[in-house]
Amino acid sequence: MSDGPNILVTCHANADFDAFAAMLAARRLYGRCGLLFPGSQERPLQKVYAEIDKKAYGFVDGTPDWKNFDCLVLVDTRQRSRVRHVFPLLERRDTRVEIWDHHPNSAEDIVADETYIAEVGAVTSLLAHRMRERNVTLSQEEATLLGLGIYSDTGSFTYSSTIADDFLAAVWLLSQGMDVRQINEMASHELTSQHIHALNMLLKSAHTYTIGDHPVVLADVSLEHYLGDFAALANKLVEMKKFPVLFAIGRMGNRVQVVARSHNKAIDVGKICVSLGGGGHSYAASAAIRDATIVEVRETILRRIHAQRNPDIKTVREYMTAPAIGIDEDACLVEANGLMQHFGLKAAPVFRHNTHACAGLLNAQTASRAVAHGLGGEPVREYMQRCLRMLPSDAVLQELCDIIVGNSQRLVPIVERDEIVGVVTRTDLINVFANDADLISVRKSKKNDRNIGKYLRNRLPAEIREILELVGETGERLTFPVYAVGGFVRDMVLGKQTQDIDLVVEGNGIALARELARQLNGRVREHQKFMTSVVIFHNSRGKETRIDVATARLEYYESPAALPTVEFSSLNMDLFRRDFSINALAVRLDGEHCGVLADFFGGWQDIRDRTIRVLHTLSFVEDPTRCLRAVRFEQRYAFRIGQGTEKLIKNALSLKLIDRLSTARIFNEYRHICDEVDPPACFARLHETGILHAINPSLALTLTKSAVLQKLKETLAWYDLLYFHETANPWLVYFYGFTTGLHYKDVCVTYDRLGLPESKKRGILHNYEQLRPLKDGLLKWQKKDYSGSTKVSVLCDMLRNVSRECLIYLIATADNEGVRKMLSHYITQWSREQPDITGDDLCRLGLAPGPALASVLRAVLTAKLDGTVVSVGSQFRLAKKLVEQFQNEEAPGDAK
Repeated sequence: MSDGPNILVTCHANADFDAFAAMLAARRLYGRCGLLFPGSQERPLQKVYAEIDKKAYGFVDGTPDWKNFDCLVLVDTRQRSRVRHVFPLLERRDTRVEIWDHHPNSAEDIVADETYIAEVGAVTSLLAHRMRERNVTLSQEEATLLGLGIYSDTGSFTYSSTIADDFLAAVWLLSQGMDVRQINEMASHELTSQHIHALNMLLKSAHTYTIGDHPVVLADVSLEHYLGDFAALANKLVEMKKFPVLFAIGRMGNRVQVVARSHNKAIDVGKICVSLGGGGHSYAASAAIRDATIVEVRETILRRIHAQRNPDIKTVREYMTAPAIGIDEDACLVEANGLMQHFGLKAAPVFRHNTHACAGLLNAQTASRAVAHGLGGEPVREYMQRCLRMLPSDAVLQELCDIIVGNSQRLVPIVERDEIVGVVTRTDLINVFANDADLISVRKSKKNDRNIGKYLRNRLPAEIREILELVGETGERLTFPVYAVGGFVRDMVLGKQTQDIDLVVEGNGIALARELARQLNGRVREHQKFMTSVVIFHNSRGKETRIDVATARLEYYESPAALPTVEFSSLNMDLFRRDFSINALAVRLDGEHCGVLADFFGGWQDIRDRTIRVLHTLSFVEDPTRCLRAVRFEQRYAFRIGQGTEKLIKNALSLKLIDRLSTARIFNEYRHICDEVDPPACFARLHETGILHAINPSLALTLTKSAVLQKLKETLAWYDLLYFHETANPWLVYFYGFTTGLHYKDVCVTYDRLGLPESKKRGILHNYEQLRPLKDGLLKWQKKDYSGSTKVSVLCDMLRNVSRECLIYLIATADNEGVRKMLSHYITQWSREQPDITGDDLCRLGLAPGPALASVLRAVLTAKLDGTVVSVGSQFRLAKKLVEQFQNEEAPGDAK
C-alpha cells in the first residue's frame, strides 16, 4: 500500500453506510489520498455526509482532475457497472487498481492489481481488522462512523451474513471510542407523508408468487417524483409482514428502483439484482433500471427466479450470434448504410466510440431513409435508437421473446461486463422456434391478447357506442377489418371526453364510408388521392357530426418537412406513420375480434408510464411540426417527453429543420397550442427546448413576457365565462402578448413567421400600433377630473373601434386597478348598450316642440336618459339633428 496524493478512494454509486464507512477506513490505511463520494439515495447518509468536515477527511469537491491520480481504490464493490463515475481513471492502462469487497463474484467483476475479499457481514469489518493489525488509532467520530457502517450492513448483527469478525471489529471500535447511542440516532429513518403514502401503495400491491414451493412477494409503486430512502420502505415491509423474500419495485421518473430482501437461502436476490444491472448480497440487494416499465421489471424478476430455481434452462448465450457486427457511434450514416447492405443486416448495434459498449441500435431502414434525405454525412449517434433493451448472457428465452416479439425490437444486444459479446436477431429467434417444436408455445405475443371492450362499453356516451356498433356491423358485412384509431383510442383509455371518431379500414375505406353515410342518412366527402373519406350526418340532437374514414395507408416523405406521399399498406404500417406511440393505438370494431387492441409500438405502456415517444428516429426529420405537437401533448396530459425523443428534437433543431416548414403549418400548430387549457405552460416548454427560438428568436420568453402570457390566459378564461356571442381569438391575444415591447418591424416579421392570416394582417397590425397610445390615453383618462357620466362617455368613445382581443390585452397588461375595472365594465356593460337617440325616437315618445322637448334635450346633453349612457359624439349628433328638425318651428329658445 502506497502513501501519497496520487490515490483516489471511492465506492459504488448510490452509496450505503457500509460503503461510506469503508472509504473513511481506507483513508486511514492508505494515508494521504482523495475520497470521491458518488452520492446516495439514503437520507440519513446524506445528512451525515452534509454534516462532516469534508476537507478534513479529504473528500474531493466536484469532478476530480484525473491526471493527478494513478491509483484507484474501490471499496464495497468490484462490479464495473457500479463505478461509472470513475471510468476516466479506471480505463487508463497505467492506473493501479486495488479492491476491498465482501460481495460474491459476478460476471462483470473488475480485474484488479490487488484484491482483498472476505465473506463478512460488512466490508468495513475487513478494513477494521487490518487497521487493528497496524495499530491504527481512531478519533471518536471516526470510530462511530465506521461502527455505523458495520451496524447498518449487518442489520445490527441480525442478518445471516454476520460472522464473528463483524463482532470483533465492533469490539475494537468500542475500544476506540465508538458511541453506540449516536449510531442509533444517525441510522434512524424518519418516514415523511410521501414515504407513508408509498408504503401503503406497496402494501396494497403486494402479491405472493409460489416458485418451487418458495413464496416470493413482489410489491410496486409508481411515483411522479424521486423518493429517497426507498430501501427503508422495503425493510419496513419485511419487518411488518415477515415476508421471507421481497422485491420492492418503485418507478420514479424514467427510472425503476428495485430493493430486494431474502431470508430464504434458496432465493439469491443478489444474483437477480446483478442481472438487472445492480448488485448486492444473497440476502439484500438493489438495482436501478432506466427506461423500463414496472411490468417489464416485474416479469424479468419472476423469470430470473424461475431460472435460478431451474438451472437446466437454456440461456441466450446458446442462441446468440458472436462476435457482433456493429457500428461506431461517430461513424456517418452513409458508412453505416453501406456496412449493413454489405452484410445484409436489418439492424446493427451501435458501439460507444472506440469501445464495445452498447450506445444504441440502428435499423437499416432508418439509415437508408436518412441517406435518401441527404443526411448521409450525419453521425450515427444522432439517429440511432437509444431506448432499447439489452440482456445478459444468462437471460432466458422468454425474455428474448418479450423484447423481439412483444416490443418489436429487431435485434437484442447480449452484454457481459458492459460490453456487447453477441446479438440475437428476429431471424435467430425464428430459427430457434423452427428447430424446436417444444418452444412454439412462447411465440404468442401478449399484446395481441389485450381486449379493451370494457372501455368501449363503459367509457363512451351511448350515442357514440351505437355508432361504433354500426361501424362494426358494416365492416363485418363488407368483410373489412375496421378499427377506431389514434386520438380517439388514446382519450378513451385515459378516460377523457372524446367526440371525434377516426376509423382505419383494412380494405376499401371509401366503400365503407359510403355505406355508413347511407345508413346514417348523411353524405360522404371523398379524397381519392389520400384514400380518405369524411362521413357527415346529423346526430339525435340535430348537430352536424363527422366520422373520418381512412384506408390503411403508408405515408413516406420525399424530403424533410415535405407533405407525405400515400400508398396502400397494412394497419401496422398505417399506424407507423403516426407521430407518437400514444397515438398509434387501434381497437378493432368488427365481428368476434371487437375490442382487441392493436398496439405495435408500446403505446399502451407509454400511456401507463405517461411518456411521449416517437416511433422512429427520423420522425422529426420527416415532419418537424411534431416537435411542437410533442410539447402540446406533454402539457395537455401532464406526461413527459422521453429522453430519446427529447434528444431527437434537439437534433432536429440543430439541423434547422424548423426553417423548412411552411408558415401555414406553423400557424396550424400555434393555433392548436393557443386553444389548449394552459398555453403559457406549452410556451414555457417550447422555450425550454429551444423550439420558440428556432421558429423566430423574437418569440423567446423573458420573465416579463411570461408574466404577460399568464395574465392573458387568466383574462381569456374570465372572458369565456361571460358567454358572449362575440368570441375572441386566443391565437391573436397571445400574438399581442408575444410581441410586447417589440419594434414594429420585428412585430411584422413575427406575424409572417407564425403564418398568421394574410387577409387580416393590415387590421391586426394597425390595432397593434394603437395599443401603446391607448394605454397612455387610458392612464390620462384615469387621472383627469371628469364628472361620472362624462368620464364613461369619453371612455366609450375612446374604445369604440377597439377589437375584443385588444381589449383583453389591455385588461391583462393594465397596471392601474381603476383602469382594469373600467375596462371590464366597458366589456360587460357599456359596450353592449345602444346610446344613440334619434328624432324618430322622440316622436314615438309623443314629444312635441315645447317645454317637454326642452327637458328631454337637457337630459340628452347631460348624458342621461332613463339610465342610458350617451357618448359625447352621440350627444353632438343628436343635438345637431334636433336643432335642424325644429329650427323652423316654434320652440323655446333654450331648446334651439
